[in-house]
Amino acid sequence: MPNRLAADALLTTARATVAVVLLLGFAAGAAASSAVYRWVDASGITHLSSAKPPAGTKYERVVLASTGKAAPSSSARTGYGAANAPAGTRVTTASAEQVARRNDVVMSLRNRECVVALESIDRLAKDGQAVEPAEFNRLQQTADQNCSKDPAVRRQQEDMAARLRVSKGDTCIDARNKLADMLEPGRRPTRDQLKTQQEFIESHCMAPVR
Repeated sequence: MPNRLAADALLTTARATVAVVLLLGFAAGAAASSAVYRWVDASGITHLSSAKPPAGTKYERVVLASTGKAAPSSSARTGYGAANAPAGTRVTTASAEQVARRNDVVMSLRNRECVVALESIDRLAKDGQAVEPAEFNRLQQTADQNCSKDPAVRRQQEDMAARLRVSKGDTCIDARNKLADMLEPGRRPTRDQLKTQQEFIESHCMAPVR
């Protein structure tokens, strides 16, 4: 059991690291004057936008220095321009390609917030347990804020939420635990057994978003 818990911890850490790297990797293609903003309002609703949040709102963003390296930062300000940018940072005009890449970042992050919210709503609705109205409303508003209004795209997001639900369900938890057991010291699974178990997990239990 300790080995399995350690493996789960390493997997969680790795996923978090990958998420940060992906975010910074996407943001590296954006211009300094075209930051991506993420903030949570007083109701707990997550917002993602290429536009600055309301004045006085605490937000997260990625600022790019003239070297092209991404520098994540948090602020309670409304942002800054050339007049009050940190020393060594040159604010430049975004090209059409950079703006397009930045918008791709926003859409990707919104898609993730949408899928996670839809999965949580579905899980709460089907578990049959008492749900705090405020929490349900927060999830619903997060979905409304970030999910696509295009019917075809919305169906794709709902399908991703369903796959996320399966990946977090008992069947997939058991499958991952079984694979972990096979890898325990002293176990002697055959190559075919390992391959079959791994293929099952990859086919049915891979979360569409992290």
